[in-house]
Amino acid sequence: MVKLIIDTDPGIDDAMAIFYAAAAPDIELLGLTTIFGNVTTATATRNALRLLEAAGLDVPVAAGATTPLVLPPFKPSAHVHGEEGFGDIPAADPKGTALDESAADFLCRMAREHKGALVVCPIGPLTNIALAMQRDPEFISNVKSIVVMGGSLEEGGNITPHAEANIYHDPHAADVVCQGGSKVVFVGLDVTHRILCLPEDFKAIAAKSPELGGMLQEMSHFYLKFYLEAAGKNGCSLHDPAAVIACTHPELFGMRDVPLAVSCEGETSGATLAAADSGRAPVKVCMTVKADEVKSLFLRRLALLP
Repeated sequence: MVKLIIDTDPGIDDAMAIFYAAAAPDIELLGLTTIFGNVTTATATRNALRLLEAAGLDVPVAAGATTPLVLPPFKPSAHVHGEEGFGDIPAADPKGTALDESAADFLCRMAREHKGALVVCPIGPLTNIALAMQRDPEFISNVKSIVVMGGSLEEGGNITPHAEANIYHDPHAADVVCQGGSKVVFVGLDVTHRILCLPEDFKAIAAKSPELGGMLQEMSHFYLKFYLEAAGKNGCSLHDPAAVIACTHPELFGMRDVPLAVSCEGETSGATLAAADSGRAPVKVCMTVKADEVKSLFLRRLALLP
């Protein structure tokens, strides 16, 4: 059983990842922390609470940083995820509220309380994780692993020719996380671009899980339209769910040990770069994936939901 905190900017594929975690029998979800990216941090916090309530989960939500470490704030990705983050589904207020504790403080505390057992899975920009590392020098030694959805070593970018979106939206934070050594795993575009969720997959999810699967299918129309128009693909990459699956099924991914640095300026800003001469300890970068097995696991688990 993996003790998991997902750091998230929900977001349609974030919703897919959180519902997967809700269904997975091998995941104990200890909380969500929120970050800007697909939406603002305030909207991410609201959406995280909404998703947990929809899934019937009583776990805490801690609101995170509202701006990158160094760069000015970015506009949210409304053209990808819709104005409110869930495609065409309108805003709705959850019953619950976030903790008074900040995301970074919550992460540091939970890592201490579950020393050696906590897996943190950031599926948005890495600001909260960098802040936790800066706030508590023992944060990295306390966690079991940090499994990041982000980056691209050989695949190229998805927001610029060089950069994957989560890294691009706070490259300075990502560069801090790259200094975390062997406990840090990057599940980036090198593998997530190999796993495609098609319109018929969303239809099948909704048929087996009419409530939550139906919600994902409703969200998916907006997301799939973006993928078709922007990338000419009749499906969406399984970005965030793949990272959550890597937390429990690392054997489905082939990893390379690489010292990494992140470009923080100019047209390559947000690029994750092999940095052999940096003196940094290697992190793990997923380079191959058993795509059919990851997708099959995702669809099977979602079918367990109401």
